[in-house]
Amino acid sequence: MGVVVIKFVRITPAHTFWLKVSLHITSLSLLCVTYYQAFTDQLGADPVKAILHFTGIGAFNLLLLSLLISPLAKYCRQGQLVTLRRPIGLYAFTYAASHFSSYLLFELQLEWPLLLSELIKRPYITVGFAALLILSLLTATSTKSIQKRMGRTWQKTHNWVYVASLLVALHYLWSVKSEIIQPIIYALVLLVLLASRKAKFLKPIKSALNKRANKRTKTQQSKKKLA
Repeated sequence: MGVVVIKFVRITPAHTFWLKVSLHITSLSLLCVTYYQAFTDQLGADPVKAILHFTGIGAFNLLLLSLLISPLAKYCRQGQLVTLRRPIGLYAFTYAASHFSSYLLFELQLEWPLLLSELIKRPYITVGFAALLILSLLTATSTKSIQKRMGRTWQKTHNWVYVASLLVALHYLWSVKSEIIQPIIYALVLLVLLASRKAKFLKPIKSALNKRANKRTKTQQSKKKLA
């Protein structure tokens, strides 16, 4: 029985350039068209609900896509794909910021005391806002110059994207009153993407256990010497 070998076309910097161009055009045009449809009453009886759903689900889709890049690049041995992760992440933040801004502007009519009340009373808004704060931090520290300044701290900071993604999934699940099948599917996809990084998550745990074991061994050796 023969072994099937899958060969992938090597992705070059030129390919990633056009992929980025496509990403910019698609992400921006869809956002602009949706807002245009909202302002021209083309989104049905409840345009606010429609635009909140579009920006929210768009942010989640882009966040999942950004999490897919690393395992996909590793599996396909396409290192150039990693360069797409930052722009996709930036658009995930753009859509998330649009989602929150639309909620604040159209739903709450810029009533800040009401926003504070909603954050306290509604857990799904609380976790969604927390996710937005994390994405804001990651966006603000995404440039190469800041990455160099932060050193090792940069990677630890950007690992918070996993926390943000879980909060987004929880926000989506809690925000729906019925038809929870789609939020559950999204949550399962996220768990699969996080499971592909299990070695990364287990590494600090193994490191802590090894340090503890080494410390215990040294303590026992010291006791034997004293005896």
